[in-house]
Amino acid sequence: MKNAIIKIISKYNKDRTRLMDILIDIQTEIGFIPDYAVTQIAEDLHMSEVDVEQTVSFYHFFSLIPTGKYKIYLNNSAVSNMMGRAEVAATFEKELGIKFGQLTPDGQIGLFETSCIGMNDQEPAAIINNLIFTKLTPFRVKEIVRDIKEEKPVVEMFSASFGDGKNASELIRSVVSNNIRKIGPILDPNYKPGEAIKQIVKMTPTQVIEEIKKSNIRGRGGAGFPTGLKWEFCRNASGKQKYIFCNADEGEPGTFKDRVILTEFPRLPFEGMVIAGYAVGATEGILYLRYEYKYLEQYLEDILENARKKNYLGKDIGGKKGFNFEIRIQFGAGAYVCGEESALIESAEGKRGEPRDRPPFPVEKGYLDMPTVVNNVETLCSVVKVILHGGEWYKSFGTTESTGTKLLSISGDCRFPGVYEVEWGFSINDMLDMVGALKSETQAVQVGGPSGALIAPNEFNRILGYEDLATGGSLIIFGRSRELLNDVVLNFTDFFIEESCGSCSTCRIVPSVLKNKLKKILNARGVMQDIDDMVEWGKILKASRCGLGQTAANPVLSSIKNFRHLYEEKVQKNKVFDSGFDLSMAVKEGSEATSRIPNF
Repeated sequence: MKNAIIKIISKYNKDRTRLMDILIDIQTEIGFIPDYAVTQIAEDLHMSEVDVEQTVSFYHFFSLIPTGKYKIYLNNSAVSNMMGRAEVAATFEKELGIKFGQLTPDGQIGLFETSCIGMNDQEPAAIINNLIFTKLTPFRVKEIVRDIKEEKPVVEMFSASFGDGKNASELIRSVVSNNIRKIGPILDPNYKPGEAIKQIVKMTPTQVIEEIKKSNIRGRGGAGFPTGLKWEFCRNASGKQKYIFCNADEGEPGTFKDRVILTEFPRLPFEGMVIAGYAVGATEGILYLRYEYKYLEQYLEDILENARKKNYLGKDIGGKKGFNFEIRIQFGAGAYVCGEESALIESAEGKRGEPRDRPPFPVEKGYLDMPTVVNNVETLCSVVKVILHGGEWYKSFGTTESTGTKLLSISGDCRFPGVYEVEWGFSINDMLDMVGALKSETQAVQVGGPSGALIAPNEFNRILGYEDLATGGSLIIFGRSRELLNDVVLNFTDFFIEESCGSCSTCRIVPSVLKNKLKKILNARGVMQDIDDMVEWGKILKASRCGLGQTAANPVLSSIKNFRHLYEEKVQKNKVFDSGFDLSMAVKEGSEATSRIPNF
């Protein structure tokens, strides 16, 4: 095994900035990162073992201990729970004879929980050895466990036909479905790869940037920063090398549009990266892709290779002398915070995905301290269409503040979950009609994932746009049968606690404090003051240095704002104080062990 590790390290030229790739390859080869691998990596990369271990320990899909020949990761998102995850989880435990977080006695099978894996439109879903299993039922679990015990290859465990579109292609062979429900100008299937590249080589980089600025397109990742302005800042920044990152780390629970784009339209974001590279003077692009989509790797690498053959990548692209640009794929390893651009850059450099202090911003000092543009998958797709049709054409869609269209990932209590391309300015009421959700039966809609807002029916007339409800694209519908505080708010709060990088004390501590208060209320020990305390304590998170920390209280705060009555129904009306501490329960275990009766 030591020779295999040395070979992997050599494959990446003993480059410490490629530590993530080295660790991913070792994890794949051995099943975990053993001590001797850590020692070898540290020695060859001239770094301390502690630095290697702290990177390993940061990411969900890395492990310093064995995880089994068959690794089962069951998604624990709110929508997965809504669609029957509890029964699926119980069946896995029963059939395997182990609990989550454990290995079978023979060490062959590991059972683990994981956050949303980008399959909210086909839940419950799981990852088994990097392959996706969707719409799981207790019956399917029994079949899967039977096949595992018979040591079948995972690819032979599928019982359904492959998914639609490219999911059924030879290089993917996945049962995942695209569920594209509404197509607009960005997802127009008549797109011809390379046409935008042919246009930009006739333009100057400044003209390209001006066209993007004219369109008023803003980043589609949620923050909404003007794309043309970001490119201009990067072009004007000093640096011997510049980089373009495509942020495909869509870890926001409820979001899956990037998965669909990368399956059906991967040439679009790749072409957008080339356009961005030309505009800012970059020669290298990196697609940072969440590990949950590892099953797309071979397919995407093939797309890139074909682009090189057609001179859409490489040297003198499109016949333009000196226009050189390459793209490589960088996988993450399971960390929601890496969706934040500076944390993504840290991760791509082989480090823990902890957000950087800003300024300086990535356009000044980003990847390897060089000027770097980080754009979302959808943003780069839109850029291609702006070049093909013009900025004024793009502005004809949407609203004045929010031009163009938006891809929505819609899931939950509706008839037609999936991906919808709509113009900005679309109302929540329109959305409910579009996806087949009865307004009379809809209790709430989560706009923008857990970091967004949980809105009530009296706000369903609000519109999607930067002037009202900005969103990265996740919309989750909750029917009246759902227990919002337990099924949604508690689940989302747990998600933020799990995904915090722990760097800021605010983000490290306050979500746990809020969770304890919430559980106190759910356990009928809360008082009215607890609700007010949660509102005040939630404000402290604004001092966090990244978006994750700053929005980690949103599930609690937006639910109190719009559904305060649910909290008030559960608190004690006749008490002004209750510590929530039960002394008899606290000493119960000790009393039973010593056969003593406590005297209170």
